[in-house]
Amino acid sequence: MGTMHYLLLCAVIFLPETPAFPIQPRPESWSSIDLERIKGYLDTFFPILAETQHLSIEERIKEMQKFFHLTVTGKLDKETEEIMTMPRCGMPDEGGHQTSPETRKWEKTHLTYKILSYTQDLPRKKVDDAIRRALMVWSDVTPLQFRRVDSGRADIEIRFARRAHGDGSPFDGRGKILAHAFLPGKRRSGDAHFDDDEKWSDVNQDINLFLVAAHEFGHSLGLTHSSDRGSLMYPYYSYQNPKTFTLPEEDKRRIQKLYGKKPSNS
Repeated sequence: MGTMHYLLLCAVIFLPETPAFPIQPRPESWSSIDLERIKGYLDTFFPILAETQHLSIEERIKEMQKFFHLTVTGKLDKETEEIMTMPRCGMPDEGGHQTSPETRKWEKTHLTYKILSYTQDLPRKKVDDAIRRALMVWSDVTPLQFRRVDSGRADIEIRFARRAHGDGSPFDGRGKILAHAFLPGKRRSGDAHFDDDEKWSDVNQDINLFLVAAHEFGHSLGLTHSSDRGSLMYPYYSYQNPKTFTLPEEDKRRIQKLYGKKPSNS
C-alpha cells in the first residue's frame, strides 16, 4: 500500500464500574501535577480492572507503554508525554486489538443511520458525504449495508456536540478527544458523537471528518482499538488522504471476523 500515514483516533464506551484508584506512594521525582495527570490519563484510557487493581502507577505506565510499543520505562518520559498529548479518540485502549469475549456485534447486516445535528465548519452536503463514505469503508469489505433515515430511531445516530452533551462522557474542548462512539449492545448502541469544538474539514487541514468518522464507525460496529500505528483503529489521529484511503489489512481482517466477507455477487 506504499508509505502512508494512517489515522488513529477514536470513541468512548461505558465500562462496568471499577474499583477506586488504589492509594499509592508518589514517585519521588514526580510533582503532584504530573501524578494527577498520568493518573487521569490511565484511568480514562487504561482503566483499573479486577486483574490490574494491584498494579502500582509505574506498572500501569509500563502496560500503557507496551500497548503503544514505546520504550518500557515506567516513567513519565518525553516519549510517553508526547503520546499523551496527541489528539485522539475517547474510547479506552485496554484490551488491544484482540477480539475478546465481551466484543459485541450487530445481529443483522442492514443498519440505519441518522444525522441528528451538524457542524458549522462544513456545508451539510459535505458532512453527509463524509459520513456516507466513512460507512462505505466497512460495507465495502463485509455484508453490512447502511441506509440513511430522517425520522424515527436509527441504529446509528450521529451528532456534533460540545462539552457535556447528555451521555455521561463530556468532550474536553479543542485538540484532545475528537469523538467517541458506542459499541453494539451498549447504552446508545452504535451512536457516534463528534466534538464540535474541533475544527472539522474535508481536506488536509485541521481534523478530517471522513477519517475520524471511519474510525468511530469501527467502534459502532464492534471493533476496539488497535496498538498498530498503521491501523485505522489506532487511537491517535494522523492525516491520510481520504481520496486514496484504503482500509488496512488488520482492520479488514478484524471486521470480517465479526461479519464475514462481502459476497462476491454484491
